[in-house]
Amino acid sequence: MKQNIIRTLSLLLVLLSVIGGGRLFADENTVNLESVVIQSFDDPAKEPWFTIPSKFATAGFPKLTYYKTWPIALYGSNADNKDLKALGIAMLFDRKEYNWVDIVPGTKDQPIEIPLPGRVKMLDMWVWSGNYDYYLEAYIRDYKGIVHILPMGDLNFVGWKNLRVNIPDNVPQSKKYLPRRETLSLVKFRIWTRPTEVVSTLTGNPAATDIDRAVKFYFDNIKVLTDTFETLFDGDTLTRPEAIQEAWGSGEKK
Repeated sequence: MKQNIIRTLSLLLVLLSVIGGGRLFADENTVNLESVVIQSFDDPAKEPWFTIPSKFATAGFPKLTYYKTWPIALYGSNADNKDLKALGIAMLFDRKEYNWVDIVPGTKDQPIEIPLPGRVKMLDMWVWSGNYDYYLEAYIRDYKGIVHILPMGDLNFVGWKNLRVNIPDNVPQSKKYLPRRETLSLVKFRIWTRPTEVVSTLTGNPAATDIDRAVKFYFDNIKVLTDTFETLFDGDTLTRPEAIQEAWGSGEKK
């Protein structure tokens, strides 16, 4: 009889630990995935970008513009007549090489990095290409200051195409200590040429200007697929920046 009671109690303890452990496991793995637009390029004053070329760039290039265009697959015919724009980049080089152009948020006097909300699973954007054998990279920075280079893909396609890249698991977005979540930031994009591909067009037309000969790309609708779920706990508000500022200010002794 005594052995049966002990066996029953042991079984109950095992069941309770399994149930408790299951709750903890489920809580830690809860996700709330959201699609968040980071840059639409519809308001150039609020979303400035600039370019930096490698050394063989033709004088005056690259050039950057905001033009009223959009991917029909994304916005359709724009029946609401919204003021949609895309970011245009015109590249021109004096020789074939592994040339590159950086497309950087902010201004030349004040470059910025764009914070990426939540724990990012995927970076996504639309790119227009004229079928050039170039390729695109995204540069993101983690909370430790390390910059990670993500391959967005080749640009040898015609028209608009949706490009995306998963954020690798080895890119840290949280830590052991509070506050656990640590956001990534978008540093820049880089377009690379390949030495076997042309760096200018219309070379046989003497009437063509440099802008006619330039290789052109357009960017639109940069967004992230991100997990915004955060486990709540007793005192979680104390990790919020506004609470820290209110409680501690600059941190100087008074």
